[in-house]
Amino acid sequence: MQHNLIAQYGSRESMDYDVVIVGAGPAGLATAIRLKQLAAAAGSEISVVVLEKGSEPGAHILSGAIMDPIALNELFPDWQALGAPLRQPVTEDEFLFLSETGAKATPHALLPDCFKNHGNYIVSLGEVVRWLAGQAEELGVEIFPGFAAAEVLYAEDGSVRGVATGNMGIGKDGEPTENFQLGMELCAKYTIFAEGSRGHLGKQLIERFRLDEGKDPQSYGLGLKELWEVPAANHKPGLVVHTAGWPLDASTYGGSFIYHAADNKIAIGFVVGLDYQNPWLSPFEEFQRFKTHPAVRKHLEGGKRISYGARAITAGGLLSLPKTVFPGGALVGCDAGYLNASRIKGSHAAIKSGMLCAESAFEALGAGRSGDVLSAYPEAFEKSWLHEELLQAKNFKQWFKKGRGTATLMTGIEQWLLPRLGVKKAPWTLNRKLPDHLNLRPASAFPRIDYPKPDGVLTFDRLSSVFISNTNHEENQPPHLQLRDRSKVVDVNLTVFEGPEARFCPAGVYEYVAGPAGQTHLQINAQNCLHCKTCDIKDPTQNITWVSPEGGGGPNYAGM
Repeated sequence: MQHNLIAQYGSRESMDYDVVIVGAGPAGLATAIRLKQLAAAAGSEISVVVLEKGSEPGAHILSGAIMDPIALNELFPDWQALGAPLRQPVTEDEFLFLSETGAKATPHALLPDCFKNHGNYIVSLGEVVRWLAGQAEELGVEIFPGFAAAEVLYAEDGSVRGVATGNMGIGKDGEPTENFQLGMELCAKYTIFAEGSRGHLGKQLIERFRLDEGKDPQSYGLGLKELWEVPAANHKPGLVVHTAGWPLDASTYGGSFIYHAADNKIAIGFVVGLDYQNPWLSPFEEFQRFKTHPAVRKHLEGGKRISYGARAITAGGLLSLPKTVFPGGALVGCDAGYLNASRIKGSHAAIKSGMLCAESAFEALGAGRSGDVLSAYPEAFEKSWLHEELLQAKNFKQWFKKGRGTATLMTGIEQWLLPRLGVKKAPWTLNRKLPDHLNLRPASAFPRIDYPKPDGVLTFDRLSSVFISNTNHEENQPPHLQLRDRSKVVDVNLTVFEGPEARFCPAGVYEYVAGPAGQTHLQINAQNCLHCKTCDIKDPTQNITWVSPEGGGGPNYAGM
């Protein structure tokens, strides 16, 4: 189809740069900023462009978020004077183990270092990204919002030579409309992919160059978040609360966060590991149920929910980290998987990985190289504080496959006891064998979970939640959620797993409905999609593929 359109409408416009970066998140912007900083210091010029599929930088950014400023200190030592939106320092940490009605606090002296946040900040990562984008543009970085990179371009020798943006104005039937416009090619000496968790181009590159060969399968979580405005009496600026336990069972990985941000705002969220087994489980419904716990609802009572969103989290850690370089490019941030799941933090890792990649690319460009492997980038990572941090947390997610009790004990040993004994990393390594989707078991192995109806005050349904995410897609466009084999929908997903898509999607995209003849079919409401990528990860037959919709579509998060 693409080749036919090019033949019909002529060749795509092409633009050449030294470096093309896909994704204007913390990793992509840090890469761009560091390249320009190095060039300015050397008195040289480097052309850098950043493509962003959202309507503006930050529109698709979703994170808790507590930010460790360690990497930002390196990127902008004067970030406070420059007005970076890190305004609310953490003042207090709590970690609660929840039963259905009770809560047991972990004594602060026994809290592992990964759950201590002294010196960190409660932030809106979307605001931080918008600020980073402003800094990048001041340095001369070109940013193209609303342009989704849809295709990797390869040179004759197989190296990556750039990306192409998606065509605009294609109708649902796949035919050009009156608004049709060919995508454009952005070619570069090096192309850096910073798409976030489960980047659709990053996924292709990992497969093409076998970057995950010899690694543990990657593991993911689904993070759901709401932003509330609460009465001053409920608000304690800087308070950080994490929980484990109810409503999830002891064999399901997950937990929550409650962050008291500035201005009477509370960010509350819930994370469920996508390696869960029970197909009746609904992460969205578990999040809503979690808010009804007495230790949780007290933070929200009398308040108003003002925003909602969801996003997959790359959580496999160091043992699942793929090779991050290939001829002509590299992966940075969550596109690779640098997030530290034990700390529930990834923004500092994203910024640091972008800086390390930029330094390697700058060195290569200065030497007149292009299209080769930036081997200095992974070498620098292995010598960095980020590698040391991830090494200490290497077994965190793996322990949860042995149950919450064992995981709690071993996290305490590895991240509380061993550091106090002067041991920086556990002398043992746990490996995972199964990707998340293969952990799902038949519905017949579990009792059905009947979730309570939302009350519209503390708990909500999916559609009202999607509404306040400001999600919008042009309706007359090809579906960006594609089924490889429609027969598997009923024969496998519905028959064996009772249609898990309708439960694991946090946005009501997938809906099983009865047709005129009484036959059940899957309806895909793609306009609801939050771009979380959960379906691409958790579908048990890997039958669903997420591809980029028209640029500018998706959520438009405010304050998230």
